[in-house]
Amino acid sequence: MDSLMFLGFGLDAWITIVTVLGMFTILLFTKWRSDLVFLGAIGVLYVTGVLDAKEAFSGFSSTSVITVGVLFVVVAGLTYTGVLQCIVKYLLGSPNSYSKAVTRLMLPVAVLSSFLSNTTVVSLFVNIVKMWAKKLGISPSKLLIPLSYASGMGGVCTLIGTPPNLIISGLYEEKTGEAMNILTTTIPGLFCLAIGVLSIIAMRRLLPDRKVPESAFESTGEYTVEFLVPSDNPYIGKKLGQAGLFHVKGGSLIEMHHFDNVPLAITENEPIMGGDHLVYAGRIDELIDMASSHKLVSADHHIFSIDEVHDYRLHTAYITFGSSLIGTTIGGSTFEKDNNVMLAAVARRGERLNVAPREVELQAGDTLLLVCPKQINVNTAALKHDLHFFDSEDVPNIGYGTLISSAIMIAMVALSAFGVLPLLQCAFLAAAAMLICRCCNMDQAMRAINWDILMVFAGSAVLGLAIQKTGIAEWLANGILDVCGTNPLVVMTAVCFVGTFITEFISNTAAGAMFFPIMYEAAEKLGYDPFPFLVALMVSVSSSFATPIGSPTHMLVYGPGGYRFSDFMRIGLLMNLIILAANILIVNLVYPLTPLQ
Repeated sequence: MDSLMFLGFGLDAWITIVTVLGMFTILLFTKWRSDLVFLGAIGVLYVTGVLDAKEAFSGFSSTSVITVGVLFVVVAGLTYTGVLQCIVKYLLGSPNSYSKAVTRLMLPVAVLSSFLSNTTVVSLFVNIVKMWAKKLGISPSKLLIPLSYASGMGGVCTLIGTPPNLIISGLYEEKTGEAMNILTTTIPGLFCLAIGVLSIIAMRRLLPDRKVPESAFESTGEYTVEFLVPSDNPYIGKKLGQAGLFHVKGGSLIEMHHFDNVPLAITENEPIMGGDHLVYAGRIDELIDMASSHKLVSADHHIFSIDEVHDYRLHTAYITFGSSLIGTTIGGSTFEKDNNVMLAAVARRGERLNVAPREVELQAGDTLLLVCPKQINVNTAALKHDLHFFDSEDVPNIGYGTLISSAIMIAMVALSAFGVLPLLQCAFLAAAAMLICRCCNMDQAMRAINWDILMVFAGSAVLGLAIQKTGIAEWLANGILDVCGTNPLVVMTAVCFVGTFITEFISNTAAGAMFFPIMYEAAEKLGYDPFPFLVALMVSVSSSFATPIGSPTHMLVYGPGGYRFSDFMRIGLLMNLIILAANILIVNLVYPLTPLQ
């Protein structure tokens, strides 16, 4: 098929280009699952003959992909034994200035993110930072962006801290037969972290001072909740005043409509009909008691029996980017019924929306207050796909297991760093030790493995292979050399610059896989060892600060911080440039450019 040439590319190359562009267009503008999109891209490349079967599915047997999967089990052991909680408990303290607070926050988060999933670390810290900020008298929005930035900068400090490091190091080993040390990026990462902390402190005025969404719920005891009059309700035929549904304890009736969904002018003399919707504003506990005594049910279904009316719990959740709830209303879906929850209130950018919550068209970052029976597990896969909960009561105990899991993690890193065993073997031993020592059980270990991420990881490796095989990487490398000349520093900076801004919109794993062959080809054509070029690439593709979609951790703080999309751009664009400059400087000091023999 490569005999058909157009603009210097064969048919295979054009199929790859269209596939990659189509894939990223779908990821940016639709709500399709990223793992299925990557799997579809692999299928296109295989079916069209761009890659053979071995190449198309090589990502699933890649050492770096398997390493990530095994490390999920190691992280589970650390999580369920309370290692993170133990560290948080003793490290934050009570700093007396913003500068000290940022430093006390960012440094431990970065260290933890060097060895653990940065998403896990940020998930734990979000609620803690919000409470800590209140104690210090600082708006949480001044600390949550630095929290996310620290997790990203910390992740680049080791090969296991972030997926792009693993995939780039894995591709380098396949290409050269030489394995990178687990601490290859430690010095560059720490230098960029130090610059990042100083930059945050210097640019603190660019950080927004937002009201956090929970303040809308905490500042008032009132919520808005919608009930339905079931067809067997004993008050059907009576008037609102007669039934005691007009003036209620702890709240007030703010909206009512019959089966035709047309809001009524509410009076005490309005008759009650089966199927009526009644919207109340007031104290949630008293409104639920009233609903029980008057035989009202949830507007979608009855989640509470009469005996269970006090057996409920309030949970706060944030709508994630890519959630299937975006652009929909709870009333227009079966979400409540499917998950046995009831929506009590919606807040947006720190302000509670004083309308019927089930009629609100939801947006990414909206805060939902959900009423759930106590027995409901809010960490189910179905709920976690659309929402992120920060008030889960699944808190591990700190004890003997904390020391064991910490020792296992340290041993894994030490064995790999000193070259005693390859990283994958160290990860397998650590995962086995976590299970044997009961730091986590089999079910917890399996739940900890994020198959979506592994699919994206494997798909990214395959895309990188296709870009290299079809000659796209070589063509792009030649184009960069034509524009930038033969100065290796200029070429390194140019590729890292593009990589930094591309990863604001696509997965940093995909960016690392796609830019690896380009950077490798460019370095070789210049006659230099690609190693320092690739170390700089590792840092750059994980340095996404300017958009909330640039990193999963940005998405985690977006809702809780009450942020707007532009808040990240205001400080993030400058951070991108500052860290890029720091990256190029330190990499060339630690790993001087070496001509190929």
